[in-house]
Amino acid sequence: MSTRYPFTAVVGMDDLRLALLLNAVSPAVGGVLVRGEKGTAKSTAVRALADLLPEVAVVAGCRFSCDPAGPDGRCPDGPHEAGPGVARAARMVELPVGASEDRLVGALDIERALGEGVKAFEPGLLADAHRGILYVDEVNLLHDHLIDLLLDAAAMGSSYVEREGVSVRHAARFLLVGTMNPEEGELRPQLLDRFGLTVEVAASREPEQRVEVVRRRLAHDDDPVAFASRWAAEEGALRARIVAARELLPSVVLGDAALLQIAATCAAFEVDGMRADIVMARTATALAAWDGRTDVTSEDVRQAALLALPHRRRRNPFDAPGLDQDKLDETLDRFKNDNEPPESTESTESTGNEDDDDPDPGPQGPGGPGGGGGIPPQGGAPDGAAGSPQAPQAPEAPETSGAPSPAGPGERAAVQAAEPFRTKMLSVPGLGEGAAGRRSRARTDHGRTTGSRRPQGALTKLHLAATVQAAAPHQRARGRSGRGLVVRRDDLRQATREGREGNLVLFVVDASGSMAARQRMSAVKGAVLSLLLDAYQRRDKVGLITFRGKDAELALPPTSSVDAAAARLATLPTGGRTPLAAGLLKAHDVLRVERLRDPSRRPLLVVVTDGRATGGPEPVALGTRAARLHAAEGTASVVVDCESGMVRLGLAGELARELGGSAVTLDELRADSIAGLVKDVQGTSRRAA
Repeated sequence: MSTRYPFTAVVGMDDLRLALLLNAVSPAVGGVLVRGEKGTAKSTAVRALADLLPEVAVVAGCRFSCDPAGPDGRCPDGPHEAGPGVARAARMVELPVGASEDRLVGALDIERALGEGVKAFEPGLLADAHRGILYVDEVNLLHDHLIDLLLDAAAMGSSYVEREGVSVRHAARFLLVGTMNPEEGELRPQLLDRFGLTVEVAASREPEQRVEVVRRRLAHDDDPVAFASRWAAEEGALRARIVAARELLPSVVLGDAALLQIAATCAAFEVDGMRADIVMARTATALAAWDGRTDVTSEDVRQAALLALPHRRRRNPFDAPGLDQDKLDETLDRFKNDNEPPESTESTESTGNEDDDDPDPGPQGPGGPGGGGGIPPQGGAPDGAAGSPQAPQAPEAPETSGAPSPAGPGERAAVQAAEPFRTKMLSVPGLGEGAAGRRSRARTDHGRTTGSRRPQGALTKLHLAATVQAAAPHQRARGRSGRGLVVRRDDLRQATREGREGNLVLFVVDASGSMAARQRMSAVKGAVLSLLLDAYQRRDKVGLITFRGKDAELALPPTSSVDAAAARLATLPTGGRTPLAAGLLKAHDVLRVERLRDPSRRPLLVVVTDGRATGGPEPVALGTRAARLHAAEGTASVVVDCESGMVRLGLAGELARELGGSAVTLDELRADSIAGLVKDVQGTSRRAA
C-alpha cells in the first residue's frame, strides 16, 4: 500500500487546508469545491486529509458502515442490534469521471427481483463513502445527472435506488470534495451552489516557496515512509485538534449579532436563496470550534463569507468568481456587535510556535505548518501564495483605441463585443450517441423510452413489458406451476431511451480586413459570444479558429471551457486578406483529430464570415473545394452571414450551399427573429447527404 503525502507537509494553500479541515470538523458545512490550474496539488491535499480523520466504529459485516451506537433501522443489511462494533479507518472513495449511475448509487439484481421477489442490492460508491470522504476529481467533467444524484445524497444524507417498483434506501453521509480546472469547463450555477465552500488555488510565484515544494516532493518520492515519519508528530497533533474541535462543536453558540451579520452579508451580495446563509452559519461555528472557542466572532463570519460566497456570486460562465472584500468589511462593521471583545490574532494565526518571531520551519524547511499543525485563516497567506484571499482577476479588457495591433501593420486592435442575446437553437440532424447534453437528439441513458433491446453487459434500465413478452411463451416449457413468472437471463430487455446530447461546436471566425469595420466586428463578436453562451447552457465542447492575412490559427483547441473561448475572442484583432480556404481546411484537420479522440461526439461547424475569399492563389476555387470536403463528410454546418450595406453579393449563401448547410444573417440569428432555422439546418444537411 502506497504512503500518502502528509497533509501538514503541503506548502502554502492555507485556504484549501482550512476549508478541508472545517469540513472534517463539521461535515454539515457541505463539502469543498477546489478550483485551480493544473499541477497545484489539489488532489494531493484532498487525499492527505483522509489520514487525519479519526477512526469510525461500524457494525461488523455491514456493507453500509452503520454506526453500532445508533444503527440505521432501514439499512438493507439490517436490522442491527446495538453493540460495540469494530473500529476501522475512515475511507476516502474516489468517483471516476466515467462512472455509471449504478456504480455511484448501487444496483438491484433485476433477475432475482422478478424471479425470486428478493431485494438483492449491490452497494455503490455512495455506500462505500458513508462516514468518510467522497472525492470527485474533475467534477466539472462529470455528467450532470450524476452530479445531481451526488449532491442530492450529500444534502439529504441518504441514497435511494428505485427500479421498477423495487426500492432501497441507505444512509450516505460523507465529506464531499470536488476538484476542477476551470479551463476545462464550468459547473452550472445551480450545482455550484450545492457545494458548501469553494477555494481558488494557484501555484505560488515566490521562488523560495516553489523551491520548498520541489524539495519536499522529491524527498517524498525518494522514500515515502521516511518522509511521512518526519511529519508524524505534526500529523498526530492536527488529528488531535480535529477530534477536540468536533467535541467542542455542540457547545459553540451562534449569537443573534453573528446571525445578523451573516444575513446582512448574504443580502448585500445578492446571493440567491437561503443556502448561503445556512452554510455561512455552519462554517462560522466550525471556525470557532477549530479555534477552541465557544462563541462566534465577526472574524469567523468574515472567514466564512470568503469561503462560502464567491462561487455563489457567479451568474454566467463569463463571470469570474470573487468577493469585494471592502464591501464585505463595510457590511460587517455596520452590523458589528459593539459589545464584542477585541479579537486576538494569536490563536487564529498560530503555527504552533508562538514564542518565536519566525515560525518553526518544520522538518523540511520553511513554508510548512510546523508545531501543532495549525492552519492560518484565509487572510494569512503570503503574497503570491496559493490560497490568497484576493478574488481571481478577470481577463484584461482589450484595447479599444485605434492603435495598431502588435501582430503587424494594417491590422486594427481588438474591439469589445456587443451585448449577447438569446440565439435560436442549432442542432445536428439525425440521432447520435454522444455525451449527455441539451442540443441534438441522441440515444441516452435518460429520456423518453423509445423501444427495447437485449442488454449488452449489466442491465441498467429494465423494459418490463418487453421482458414479460419475451418470457411469456416459455412458461410451460420451464415448468411454471405458481403465479410467479419464470424469468431467465435471455428474457431481460434493456430499455432504449432518447434524450439530448452535447456536440462539438467549432467556430471559424473571419477576422480579415473586410470584417474590420468597428461596428460590424463588435456585432460579430456579440453574436459569437451569444452562441458560446448557448453552447455552455447546452453542455457542448467548443473550439475557435480564426483566419486573416495569409493563414488560419487554432485560437482555442476544443474544450468544455466556453469562458476560455470568450477570452480568446475578446483579444482578437482584425485586418489583412481573407484566407477562407485556410480557415476551412484548418477546421477540417481539427474535426478529423476530434473524430479519432471522441467518435461519438458529433460536430457542428459555425462559420462566421461575409463570404469573401481573397487570400492565396485562386482563393475562390480553393474555398469552394475546402467547403466540399466538409459536405462530403456530412458535417452539419451553419454560415453566419456578416455582410452589411445596401449592396450584398450573397457570397455567404453560396458558401453555405457548398458546405451543405444553411446561411443566417446576424439579425436572423436572434431567437425571436426567425422561426425555422433548425429545420433549415436539418433539411439542407439531409439534402447534402
